[in-house]
Amino acid sequence: VFNAKTAELLSHHQVEIQQKFPKEGWVEQDPKEILKSVHECVERTCEKLQQLNIDITNIKAIGVSNQRETTVVWDKTTGEPLYNAIVWLDLRTQSTVERLLKRIPGKNKAFFKFRTGLPLSTYFSAVKLRWLLDNVEEIRQAVEDGRAMFGTIDSWLIWVCICGKNGGVHCTDVTNASRTMLFNIHSLEWDPELCQFFDIPMEILPKVRSSSEIYGLMKICPSLKSGALTGVPISGCLGDQSAALVGQMCFEDGQAKNTYGTGCFLLCNTGQKSVFSEHGLLTTIAYKLGRDKPVCYALEGSVAIAGAVVRWLRDNLGIVKTSQEVEKLAAEAGTSYGCYFVPAFSGLYAPYWEPSARGIICGLTQFTNKNHIAFAALEAVCFQTREILDAINKDCGIPLNQLQVDGGMTNNKVLMQLQADILCIPVVKPSMPETTALGAAMAAGAAEGVGIWSLNPGDLTAVTCERFEPQINPEESEFRYARWKKAVMKSMGWETSEAPSNG
Repeated sequence: VFNAKTAELLSHHQVEIQQKFPKEGWVEQDPKEILKSVHECVERTCEKLQQLNIDITNIKAIGVSNQRETTVVWDKTTGEPLYNAIVWLDLRTQSTVERLLKRIPGKNKAFFKFRTGLPLSTYFSAVKLRWLLDNVEEIRQAVEDGRAMFGTIDSWLIWVCICGKNGGVHCTDVTNASRTMLFNIHSLEWDPELCQFFDIPMEILPKVRSSSEIYGLMKICPSLKSGALTGVPISGCLGDQSAALVGQMCFEDGQAKNTYGTGCFLLCNTGQKSVFSEHGLLTTIAYKLGRDKPVCYALEGSVAIAGAVVRWLRDNLGIVKTSQEVEKLAAEAGTSYGCYFVPAFSGLYAPYWEPSARGIICGLTQFTNKNHIAFAALEAVCFQTREILDAINKDCGIPLNQLQVDGGMTNNKVLMQLQADILCIPVVKPSMPETTALGAAMAAGAAEGVGIWSLNPGDLTAVTCERFEPQINPEESEFRYARWKKAVMKSMGWETSEAPSNG
């Protein structure tokens, strides 16, 4: 919950959502658990506000932000999900992608790039939806009976929170739609030819709206003693990376931010023109802040594994008990001692788009210990960001002179210093790292009919920041980066689709 005048964070609550890995390369979440976590966070946050003597009837609008591409199909008559949500970095659709590629002239991954801004990849929602239609009988049946609804997580939450099976609103915003591979980013409409190519029935798709308008009303906190807040408008909806761009106030052409979450996402605002990358970046919709407002575009570099590498060190290798310990181990090492970690657990995303890559740790000697591996894991996040920044600089022609950062991992000071050293430019972190939530709140508060948040740059409060200046000489940085690129080459071409499948 934010103060609309000062953008100050008043109260918050968070819950870790369980990831399920039913088979190798499969990543799922339970849509009902996501919904439950939303209700829990809303109630806890309202309780905290009451403890601070803030009247919850002051809550004037709700914004939704979500992990993009994650795909869910539900039954509009029962309101129940028909399968777990398939998470953005899931790899089960690799064979679907290969099958679809055979139908494209010259097997060209970039065939739809000028319409969608995206290459054909396991990453985007259309192939996940195609897999669900091919493999889940309940979903096929629901589509035939006219009961099925498809959406990314924002659509699922908005539908349930606004009446659900009693006439829920089935919508999404332009930023989420632009990540499905079914959406024309110029006409801002679902593309019939793309739907035909993926063989997806258009009637199951949500209505596409702007990122800042009233979608409907939600009832909040019926369990609180002061009574429920009936009818608070849900009036902001942005995919998480777009929300962070808005929350970082990157409204000018050429401003960029990098969010360090499960993955890492660097977005550079290109204004009202869509710039197409020659260097493996995506063209995506940055935001459309109102029904009658212009659409703005961004160039995006996506890294599949950032925070997830720390989770992996914790949950899979068990070399740390908490994520915070990674920073301590890395600080003790002070160097990776020639050890390089390429966390290509889900293949490599930008700028390679190489699904055959797999994770490797190389340069090991008898001297290497867990501290060096922890350091190499953090360094990997920084090197991946550097590769994307290089691509953005080439595509835009104007090198960034500093990088604005946000997301959970930015609390790690060792990581932030390493990032400045590897990029050779200052890294600037706002003192309030929850910029994704802030962006969704700004879009909600600025919506027509709500009008409590001004997005006029002159009215926006200057954010206090922490700066990390580069501290090593550029030659050493270049040497380490060159070694990292050598490691990346070794991670490629590991998987072949001819391998016998185990189930």
